[in-house]
Amino acid sequence: MKKRKFLLFTALMLVVSMVLAACGGGSEEKGGGEGQSEEKPKYMSILTGGTGGTYFPLGGSFAKIVSDATGVSTNAETTGASAENMQSIKDNKGEIAFTQTDIASYATEGKLMFDGNAIDNIKAIGTLYPETIQIVTTEKSGIKTVEDLKGKKVSIGAPGSGTAANAEQILEAYGMTLDDIQKQDLSFDESVNGIKDGNIDAAFVTAGHPTAAVEELSATEKVVIVPVDAEKADKLIEKYPYYTKEEVPSGTYKIGAAVPTVAVQAMLVVKADLSDDVVYDITKAIFENLDQVQHAKAKQIKAENALNGVGIDVHPGAQKYFDEKGIKAAE
Repeated sequence: MKKRKFLLFTALMLVVSMVLAACGGGSEEKGGGEGQSEEKPKYMSILTGGTGGTYFPLGGSFAKIVSDATGVSTNAETTGASAENMQSIKDNKGEIAFTQTDIASYATEGKLMFDGNAIDNIKAIGTLYPETIQIVTTEKSGIKTVEDLKGKKVSIGAPGSGTAANAEQILEAYGMTLDDIQKQDLSFDESVNGIKDGNIDAAFVTAGHPTAAVEELSATEKVVIVPVDAEKADKLIEKYPYYTKEEVPSGTYKIGAAVPTVAVQAMLVVKADLSDDVVYDITKAIFENLDQVQHAKAKQIKAENALNGVGIDVHPGAQKYFDEKGIKAAE
């Protein structure tokens, strides 16, 4: 009888220990966050944008920095930019991505181009620099104002980019719609070639300035950047608060005077299930090795500004880095 009780007690304790192990098995896993993979990936992709924009060259620099710092082979991939990148993250086609802050918000909230298709597996690393909305044309086009775009062939960016939403919202501030222009859906490079060849009249380009494709255009044409008037900028910001006032400085693309416009922010996001440790290492590597980035935009990227205007949840691994540095979002 005693032997049977002992065996029953032993069996019961074995079951309890197995249950406890199953419940607590992840408590000591590296990275520890809910729903995260404890394994360090062997390969990562940074989703960027077109070769004529700013994301691609920055992404190439970031990929080398991350590879060197983490030991994870990391590669920059050219894409259709912001909106496409969000969908690609959802579809597990990349681990890190550039995007505009407004597009990231639309994605997580299931709005506009993400209506009925909310993206729930992205978290922020942080914001990088202003993404200036540049309405690009040439002197010979005769276009000087946003109203002059009526009836003209105007590129609003590649399908899947965030530029289209910016174009639509700026036109809205001027009492116009996409129906008022002959809309073209072209990448930055295609837009520049279209302007050069006379196939289109103007193009919306949302990118950090100087933008490579527009610089290329300025080598052969007298570039004009169409201004967004202060009154219209205020109207736009009132409805869409992720915009800020910005300007394209004098001398950029050989223009003679600064041109007022508006901007959103460029940001980096990651797959939410990347471990805290991996994302901490990515964040630390990028923000502490910006001296290795040759692009002019690197001078505007600062860790102390990275939590400003993020608009979506920050990955715990990135947040750990900012907490260690005492960095908080601006009030």
